[in-house]
Amino acid sequence: MLPRSLVGCVVLFSPAMAVAGEVIELEFVDHIKAEMIEQDVYVDKMADGKLYRVTKADVDKFLDHPVYRTASMVKHAPMDDTKIGPYDVGAELDFTLGEWLSASGTATLECDNGQGALRAEFQNLVPGGLYTMWNFFAGQQLETFHTYDLPVGAPDGSESVFTADIKGTAVYEATFEPCLQRTTPQLMAGLAIAYHSDGETHGYEPGPMGNKSHVQLFTMIPSEAEATN
Repeated sequence: MLPRSLVGCVVLFSPAMAVAGEVIELEFVDHIKAEMIEQDVYVDKMADGKLYRVTKADVDKFLDHPVYRTASMVKHAPMDDTKIGPYDVGAELDFTLGEWLSASGTATLECDNGQGALRAEFQNLVPGGLYTMWNFFAGQQLETFHTYDLPVGAPDGSESVFTADIKGTAVYEATFEPCLQRTTPQLMAGLAIAYHSDGETHGYEPGPMGNKSHVQLFTMIPSEAEATN
């Protein structure tokens, strides 16, 4: 998400600055739509028994290919062409790259005098898939892009969990205090959903990325200036 994978920066947290009754509309995208490298599902590009990440340049070649999880965790590097692979093969997942990238979602974030409420709706997720919602933060002025992730809701992750139905549709709702941190000149803030291919959540951590946890969609929380433009 730009997820946990990239943990490493020092983050200073402060209550979100929000106008009373403010409503923020959000759209979730995948890494490819965001002009990045797909991070957490992999294809056997070379037919050599090794796994590789797909990029914007070659994604169309592999949309009908099955995707896999890696044999062990792989750190996120969404903008680093040197981290495409190869990686050791884990289990094959039960969907194609095209099905994975067909997911979409929107959300409404409401902030009212420090109280926050989030409602998100998703389509074309993994049917019956177990997911968690994450609030991520990334330093904007670091040469190396790192993020820090927190579960939405309770700190133990118990309120971040949701499950897609057999059609891949899901609704996630949560309330919290204070409202979520907004993006600032020093800190990017956003939301991301992780699919858990092992059928288990991992508490206050997203879990081993690429191996058991897979970020499918994310969205940025705009700064106050962006929201008013």
